[in-house]
Amino acid sequence: MNFSLNGKIAVVTGVSRGLGQAMALALAEAGADIVGVGLRGMGDTKLQVEAMGRRAFEIVHDLGDSDAAPALAGQCIAAFGRVDILVNNAGIIRLSPAEEHSAQDFDAVMAVNLRSLFLLTRDIAKQMIPLGGGKIVNICSVQSCRGGSGDAAYVASKHAVHGLTRAWANEWAKYHINVNAIAPGYMVTDNTATLRTKKDAVAAIDAQIPMGRWGVPEDLMGPVVFLSSAASDYVNGHMLVVDGGYLNC
Repeated sequence: MNFSLNGKIAVVTGVSRGLGQAMALALAEAGADIVGVGLRGMGDTKLQVEAMGRRAFEIVHDLGDSDAAPALAGQCIAAFGRVDILVNNAGIIRLSPAEEHSAQDFDAVMAVNLRSLFLLTRDIAKQMIPLGGGKIVNICSVQSCRGGSGDAAYVASKHAVHGLTRAWANEWAKYHINVNAIAPGYMVTDNTATLRTKKDAVAAIDAQIPMGRWGVPEDLMGPVVFLSSAASDYVNGHMLVVDGGYLNC
């Protein structure tokens, strides 16, 4: 099997820290040059990618800005002339009881987690078609399979991303574009910082993870390389769950 990404160009959103940073570094270690997109740019991810001998191009972009969205794909493609791999990682969460969830919070979550992902993927896929194919990896969540509690907009967005993954996989398979997803479980990231301060909630979650720990960003490094490489050429429309067994309980 070929896990090498030598000569490939990968775009990763939400790349400055956490899951996005770990996945960008994994792709670079496998041989890819990285276009990093984020509200804070690439941060020190850029230096770490370049220290591996790979090229890194930073795009500072607010994925919640609908007016700026149409230009983003063009910037990504222009960085190194093409895009072979797209990892849609950027995402936000707004926590509140469902009956108090504001329209503003709902719209903000959908703008980043769904609308920007839809537009960027659509336009990157257009340039993958004449190239003869590509790899698209969407970051879903275990909440793509559950109802959750206190995070209605986030849950809705991640269910929608799972649906888009399957729809695009069907439509673009004929162009040799593989569209898959990774569904992380409970991970130690900024998005879970507030949740991790609630001892009772953390204890309840811990009790449902057979492996006995929360995930860390490095747990996604192998999965993202697999789904971005030739090793997964016959994997399409799949959501790879990385949760320590949480959904099995």
